[in-house]
Amino acid sequence: MGLSSIPEKIGRWHYVLELLIAGNILAMVLALAQAQSWQNLTFISLMQFVLFINWVLLSFAAVTEYFEQRLSPLSLKLTLVLGFLLLQMIVLCTTAVLNILMHFGQSFSFAGLSWGAVFDHTGMNLSFGMLLGAFCFRYLYLREQWNKKQHSELNARIQAMQARIHPHFLFNSLNSAISLISIDPDKAEEMLLNLSRLLRASFQELKLVSLQEEIELSQRYLAIEKIRLGDRLQVEWKLVNPEMYSRVQIPLLTLQPLVENSIFHGVEKILTKSTISILVEILQNQVNIVITNPYAQDKITLRQGHGIAVENVKQRLKAYYGSSATFQSFAGKGMFTTVVQYRYK
Repeated sequence: MGLSSIPEKIGRWHYVLELLIAGNILAMVLALAQAQSWQNLTFISLMQFVLFINWVLLSFAAVTEYFEQRLSPLSLKLTLVLGFLLLQMIVLCTTAVLNILMHFGQSFSFAGLSWGAVFDHTGMNLSFGMLLGAFCFRYLYLREQWNKKQHSELNARIQAMQARIHPHFLFNSLNSAISLISIDPDKAEEMLLNLSRLLRASFQELKLVSLQEEIELSQRYLAIEKIRLGDRLQVEWKLVNPEMYSRVQIPLLTLQPLVENSIFHGVEKILTKSTISILVEILQNQVNIVITNPYAQDKITLRQGHGIAVENVKQRLKAYYGSSATFQSFAGKGMFTTVVQYRYK
């Protein structure tokens, strides 16, 4: 787990802890009300209330976390209604299971078990569930506010990074096109057509796009560089399970800056033919992207523009996919490898 995800985890579980503290206070109040005095209060009766209420609250929190993606699009009012119904269902099921286990524990047999025995004390426990509903409503409300805050922070980070990536992409691409205008007008025209589509994409909001769109964008960039570098640039694509690319998402301008970085460190620094290998594969629900290029070991220092672009890619992947996104690079024997992995939603 990365250090950046620790505050998020703490913020998320803070509300569960608050829920349990409130539940334990309620358990003590109910146990004391049943005993009618501190002298009559026993440890066993107190623990019965504590264990029952904690089980109900933890089950409620676990189920809502599991169905988080389905609950997120719903309005807060509908979420609260469904949460209340879920809470009562947990109370009902817990009561029935405990009654069955208690009956079996007395005779190690289910003989004589009736529906009345199964749902004994159901009315009283459901009334406890109504009291717990107030705590659960507060939990759902705070959780909803936390999600909105996280979403707002994500949008702010993406907008800030977008302002930095545009000049980097624009200036490097335009320099490539300008260098060919006087040498080969036809190739320059082809390059500018591809460049216009790249620029259109670069000025869009840095949102999630399909993996297929991002690959096509990178292919247009490589077509520009192929015209500029000629036979010095060779590209090998290995696309595994391409039929899934239209359904899998990736942040816009993720693959293209990495490909551009591999050209700067590989092809531009080496005068002979150089091959860039790009592997894109989907295994189960994980996307793996591996880019391999040759590099000159004495010229590996990043220039500022490329450093910002690669850092933006890392931050955006982390922003969208959290700790499931990893970004690694390896250098050895004249080859440089970049590995990007994330679990798509």
